[in-house]
Amino acid sequence: MKRLRLKLRMTGIGICALLSISVYGQSAQRPNIVLIYADDLGFGDVSCYGAKRISTPNIDQLARQGVRFTNAHASSSTCTPSRYSMLTGEYAWRHAGTGIAPGNAALIIPQDRITLPGMLQRAGYQTAAIGKWHLGIGGPEGPDWNGELKPGPLEVGFNYAFLMPATADRVPCVFVEDHRVVNLDPADPITVSYKQPLGDAPTGRNNPELLKMKASHGHDQAIVNGVGRIGYMTGGKRALWVDEDLAKTFTDKAISFITQHRQQPFFVYLATHDIHVPRVPHSQFAGKSGMGPRGDAILQLDWTVGRIMETLQRLQLSDNTIVIFSSDNGPVVDDGYQDQAVELLGSHRPSGPLRGGKYSAFDAGTRIPMIVRWPGQVKKGTSGALLSQVDLLATLAKLTGQSLGQEDAPDSFDMLPAFLHQSEKGRNSLVAHAGVLSIIRGDWKYIPASKGPRKDNHVNIELGNDPAPQLYDLRKDLGEQRNVAATHPALVKELAAELDRIRTKGSERP
Repeated sequence: MKRLRLKLRMTGIGICALLSISVYGQSAQRPNIVLIYADDLGFGDVSCYGAKRISTPNIDQLARQGVRFTNAHASSSTCTPSRYSMLTGEYAWRHAGTGIAPGNAALIIPQDRITLPGMLQRAGYQTAAIGKWHLGIGGPEGPDWNGELKPGPLEVGFNYAFLMPATADRVPCVFVEDHRVVNLDPADPITVSYKQPLGDAPTGRNNPELLKMKASHGHDQAIVNGVGRIGYMTGGKRALWVDEDLAKTFTDKAISFITQHRQQPFFVYLATHDIHVPRVPHSQFAGKSGMGPRGDAILQLDWTVGRIMETLQRLQLSDNTIVIFSSDNGPVVDDGYQDQAVELLGSHRPSGPLRGGKYSAFDAGTRIPMIVRWPGQVKKGTSGALLSQVDLLATLAKLTGQSLGQEDAPDSFDMLPAFLHQSEKGRNSLVAHAGVLSIIRGDWKYIPASKGPRKDNHVNIELGNDPAPQLYDLRKDLGEQRNVAATHPALVKELAAELDRIRTKGSERP
């Protein structure tokens, strides 16, 4: 019954798109959409956001040609929940099982839910998910790596998928295209375990002499391409990826899809591996940044952006394509490998002027780079509008002339005027998710009292936990150094009540 209701609702949305008289909704003017979603890229990691030690000319050019947002947020300070929220329009913390997904997780996006790609697909777009997925594949029993891998991206709105199933530091280290592992030899089946070693296969812990990159914490189980991973794996030798080729492989697949579908509207969700660990950039970039593999991976990410833009220009699609560039959460320097990221950081500040980073309730956990380029439609410049990636679904629905039902995308707001930089007004408030939920309203940020460690010593990041409530005036104190909760008790009470209302209501939209 749920699927029937979804089908009828989506049919209605498709009719609305065709009948829309909005200038952005007319079928002849539907723009292509390319969403380049970086991994663990911090607010201060690219030069158009203030980085001095590293240059990102292609990302900088994107910013010059569009709008650069300075107060845009991922919904979470970690990857899986941010991706879930962006694709469903629902805060991930409302849905069970949306923490950092293990490598053998089942699909966590409900198939009866309207998604960002599904909405665009029903509006006539060809949709592709390319790169990092990390939202699970398969039914409740988990993925069958040697058989048909479904449900997955194709069951939640994508026409095509070429994926890294989870993350590069987790097994299995293979590509999945649509419903199958790429290049899998049936005579060499894949076995994956996240509980115990498999036979006498070497591990990073027992065989460090086989590693070309050693672990700093964790990441010492299965060895693939000379790198220790999380989890154990045997078999699938012909299907294993080469880390140095990941960026080129994903970029080439995105270019191929764009080229193939250049005559019709397309949506490409290009979720890069860069700059997540393990950072093993191609020889074209290795050693070029002076900041070790992390800096080199930033250069490689910038190259990916450049190749996508060159392709759009060559195919004469540049003017009718919205390019969105952003990141899934804030930065982390040492996230489990001895890659000299800390030693070679120097004066570079991955979080820029912000406090915290990945995993943190402080602003660097979720405030991320976000750039939108659409020649002739997006007003060039810089915007301080408060935005959340959870709003992409409702915003792009409005852009393409579609309507959403009351139960669809419950936390997604239409931010089209701010998205096009026609207005500086963004959200009234947003909820940010780390170990604790916090709320930002205007210039104020409230973090409730919480238990737990103040700092993750493995990654050297402050987590934002404190037994007392925290209140920061971000206009005066962007670095969240002065907790003023004690001097604004009425505001603390007001923001606490608003956060509780959003959390318990089940929907942020009216």
